[in-house]
Amino acid sequence: MTATHDPQVDERPAELSTTPGWAALLAASVGQFLVVLDISVVNVALPELRTGLGLGASGLQWVVNAYSLTFAGFLLLGGRAADLFGRKRVFVAGLGLFTAASLAGGFAQDPAMIIGARAVQGLGAAILAPVTLALITATFPDGPARTRAIAMWTAVGTAGGATGGLVGGLLTDYLSWRWVFLINVPIGAAVAVVAVRWLRGERGPAGRQRLDLPGAVLVTAGVVLLAYGIGETGDHSWTSLIWLGAGLVLLAGFVAVESRTAQPLVRLGLFRLRSVAVGNLATLVGTMAGFALWYFLSLYMQNVLEYSAVRTGLSFLPHTAGIIVGSRLAPPLMARMDARLLAGAGGLLAAAGFAWQSAVLDADGTFLGSILGPGATMAVGFGLLMTPLVEASTAGAPRSQAGAVAGVVNTSRTIGGAIGLTVLGTAAARSGADLVDGYATAFVAAAVITAVGTALVAFLPRPENRA
Repeated sequence: MTATHDPQVDERPAELSTTPGWAALLAASVGQFLVVLDISVVNVALPELRTGLGLGASGLQWVVNAYSLTFAGFLLLGGRAADLFGRKRVFVAGLGLFTAASLAGGFAQDPAMIIGARAVQGLGAAILAPVTLALITATFPDGPARTRAIAMWTAVGTAGGATGGLVGGLLTDYLSWRWVFLINVPIGAAVAVVAVRWLRGERGPAGRQRLDLPGAVLVTAGVVLLAYGIGETGDHSWTSLIWLGAGLVLLAGFVAVESRTAQPLVRLGLFRLRSVAVGNLATLVGTMAGFALWYFLSLYMQNVLEYSAVRTGLSFLPHTAGIIVGSRLAPPLMARMDARLLAGAGGLLAAAGFAWQSAVLDADGTFLGSILGPGATMAVGFGLLMTPLVEASTAGAPRSQAGAVAGVVNTSRTIGGAIGLTVLGTAAARSGADLVDGYATAFVAAAVITAVGTALVAFLPRPENRA
């Protein structure tokens, strides 16, 4: 049965959650930290993991892909589930699934078990990630309190990705690769106690609610195929076109289904809000460039400067601090100036950092001469850029759709990262030069992409008229 009218996005918003602000912020921040950490923490443990379980080259790749593909594919489903079944219930379910899969990964005995555990981890993360942002938008009203909470969520999530190499290196070098997974278990258990004890349950929407299963199947399969095709572009360019085409066809089918169903997974009317549409597009483009900061600098330090995994992780601490500083500066600055100007300034600062990084890369580089200055500039710029973008991407949407909008934001970030890694990796590989010149080319491309993403900020509505 089809809907008789277009969904409206200006419906009366649901009441704010009665959850204490500290509990919502703590649960959301730690949950987001775990989700992002597990994208990067496994990378430095891969050589030991390969030896321990006898993984081949393709199996090792699937240890990474099994997580990223299920994570990307189920984000929208996880976000909508939070709106229908309650944020507390879905948060605890996602956290429990993620923690149980981490335990299984830590005790894996063969390749099939570790790949399966990583896939279930990705599913748990996809359920958990949208709820972390939805908890914040449903708990804190529009204004400075929400801005500060989003800034903390952004900073902690980014720090998870930034410290993944260091955490993975320390655990692998001093314990074993198994602790890369097992470390999640006590943290997950502690956060579960906070969630069960202090997060308030909320009533679901009135009337009978059903999850949009046809839409869920189409968007999940479409995003998975799209993400997989993007990942295959570098090595299997012709085959990747098949996966990309199939993914786009399924996503087009998803849009058609959502426009006709009575209870859609995502209300397409949300994208009539200029803040949501432009904010998510700018987030996608900005995340494309953001991957260069961590990925190519890590390769430069390990492959050119011959840093160990632990030293590489330690060398990223100033970058992590830069992200945190930028994110913490954003809320008071947003209270005093147009958020679009702040996002534009942050984007230009990040673009300048990328250009500076490209200019100082050298085969005989040093931490002080080739890494610290430009890296800190990029990091502070992104901290200033992403906080207003995340707030803009959720502005104007009803709280009854908080989970769905959070799923869209996280999907934009995930797909942007996958596209960026492919585009920048291709630019580096086709530079026709040595490693250093290839990495420098990637940073030049990142500077251009960041400038384009910054230009999109001009199309955001004025803060006082976001809808």
